[in-house]
Amino acid sequence: MNEKAEKIKESLITIGLAITFTTIVIILSGAPALETYIQIFKGSLGSKAKLGQVIQAWIPMTLCACGLLYTFRIGLWNIGVEGQVVMGAIAATAVFRMDMTAGSPLLMMTAAALAAVIGGAVWAFVSGYLKIKSGVNEIFAGLGMNFVAQGLILWLIFGPWKRPGIASMSGTEMLPQEFWLPFSAFFRISPISLVGTVAAIIFTAVFLIYTRAGLKLKAMGCNPGAAHMYRINISAYMLLAMLLAGGFAGLAGFFQVTGVYHSLIPTISSRYGYLALLVVMVSNFSPWVSPFVAFFFACLNVGAIQLPMVMKIDSSLAGVIQGSLVLSTLAVQAWHAWKLNKEKV
Repeated sequence: MNEKAEKIKESLITIGLAITFTTIVIILSGAPALETYIQIFKGSLGSKAKLGQVIQAWIPMTLCACGLLYTFRIGLWNIGVEGQVVMGAIAATAVFRMDMTAGSPLLMMTAAALAAVIGGAVWAFVSGYLKIKSGVNEIFAGLGMNFVAQGLILWLIFGPWKRPGIASMSGTEMLPQEFWLPFSAFFRISPISLVGTVAAIIFTAVFLIYTRAGLKLKAMGCNPGAAHMYRINISAYMLLAMLLAGGFAGLAGFFQVTGVYHSLIPTISSRYGYLALLVVMVSNFSPWVSPFVAFFFACLNVGAIQLPMVMKIDSSLAGVIQGSLVLSTLAVQAWHAWKLNKEKV
């Protein structure tokens, strides 16, 4: 059996295990499994408005997944992606607050987008630098940076950037409409953010698969010792991977501010960064598969919302399905590794 057929087989086994586990959970909760799945489908793809919500969630999740592919490729766990989304959103908002009359809307939007990318990249760079210079595990550094970013956004919303006379969880003042991304009346999403996300997918796939830098990242992730022997600058490529990951996450923050909420809110990341970690793992770190897995996760997030209203089932069922997918993926990967070791013996 060739490698491609083996990957397809693994994917089918993973999906089968996830569906089986989730179905058992649904039955134990006393709900009809088939009707539950139908309601999730209706709640996510049953109308153009629902589909628009799915795509709206898919955009930041996919951008974060694109960024994580670089760090996973080199063997880094960029848990700080949540904070990088937040810092991108903060940087974009900071540009808009500098002087609303300083330039044309197009100039201001461009500057805000660049600031968001730089903000996310710098935030990721800190974790990478701590890893290289001080040996701080990127997981702990990323989690710490997430807490700092969340604290910073709360301080801004309740402090310097609070609404006149009031500070609340509803966020800062709404941006003027000239600083909103134009959106499609059909799906209520921004074509610019959609095109930008598709471009990010293509760029990431080409970079990782067809460029020398992408092959070097893969070599370092598979065998750091051999990469060192071939005099590949591992530290430089680690920082490059973190910068790219943070840049894409920051861009997601920009789209959240200008295309979805039109203001800075405490939950601006909507935890899409953490979901993107699951997306990349379930897709087996493939740049072409990740967007489809992200779309499936977005469908679950949106579709599960109506479960409490229609079937009296908690909407956290979406998290159960996502978690079962990850556990199934890890189980299949462990089984595959065990089989390969057995064949070698």
